[in-house]
Amino acid sequence: MQAIEIVGGGLAGLSLGIALRRHGIPVTLHEAGHYPRHRVCGEFIAGLSPATIARLQLNEALTGALVHRDVAWHLPGEAPFVQRLPAPALGLSRHLLDLRLADQFIALGGELHTRARISDDPDGSPEASIPGRVHAYGRRRESRSRWLGLKVHVRDLTLVRELELHLGEDCYVGLSRIENDEVNVCGLFQRRAISERGATILLAYLRAAGLKDLADRIEGATVDEGSFCAVAAVEFDREVPVAQGMRLGDAAAMIPPFTGNGMAMAFQSAESALNPLLDFAHGKTAWEATCAATQAALRARFRLRLASSGALHPILLQARWQRWLARLARARLLPFRALYAALH
Repeated sequence: MQAIEIVGGGLAGLSLGIALRRHGIPVTLHEAGHYPRHRVCGEFIAGLSPATIARLQLNEALTGALVHRDVAWHLPGEAPFVQRLPAPALGLSRHLLDLRLADQFIALGGELHTRARISDDPDGSPEASIPGRVHAYGRRRESRSRWLGLKVHVRDLTLVRELELHLGEDCYVGLSRIENDEVNVCGLFQRRAISERGATILLAYLRAAGLKDLADRIEGATVDEGSFCAVAAVEFDREVPVAQGMRLGDAAAMIPPFTGNGMAMAFQSAESALNPLLDFAHGKTAWEATCAATQAALRARFRLRLASSGALHPILLQARWQRWLARLARARLLPFRALYAALH
């Protein structure tokens, strides 16, 4: 039986490792970080079907996740506009979810190496095509990117709804209630010349983007300084790029965070790779065919949502288009269900 090696212990890597171990496949997983740890993430899961949860047996890891049914859009100069989500979303921190998945992987006999960085060329090299090696190491870095992601957990913060989405100048910010009566505040910002450090940089970015009221709300609450994290030099995809080897999760394609679909896509990419990898591990297919089958499945599964989110992403960031969104929302002409279906 062929063993599988997974590089990256995020949602895609861990859930795939767990699924493979349930089928008796030897799996070694290398994670550059450790558990538990905070990650820049919206920490709400939209578009994850019961079928995927069952296929990957995620019920245990998702135990206690909050169920979110509404989202309040905060548009510039407008009262919040509340929309019912076509399907409930789940609220759970990565700090807890990743730890649960890591513990589950180990309990199933998986070999987990933390603080272990595997040398790899993200542009695709002979090393990237090593048979049995799966790349699920997270975001591809782009040095010319203008985007900065910031995240922090906050207590004693009252929300209009379980989910809030705030649009500002060259930014949007999501607030999602998670476990332990905390709220995850996570935003995508165009980088600015701001000198603050730690959680205060998030407040500075909010005020610079015209979101002073939100900054004041957060400043008046209890900020968990230890939860603050940031990520820079990220880009988003309009399709699954052609790549050598097998790449899953954000390593395969990264969707703009306003969709709330990034966590679901990580799990779904693991699900798409499971059967091809089982065939490879049992000697039924060659590695090249395994990678090709997985990439074809990812492209078919994610093509529409990546293209749709890529088209909508700049609209949410520009004041002119934000005003049109506000008018459409006020007139109840925003095709929310159709947009949701395209993005999920």
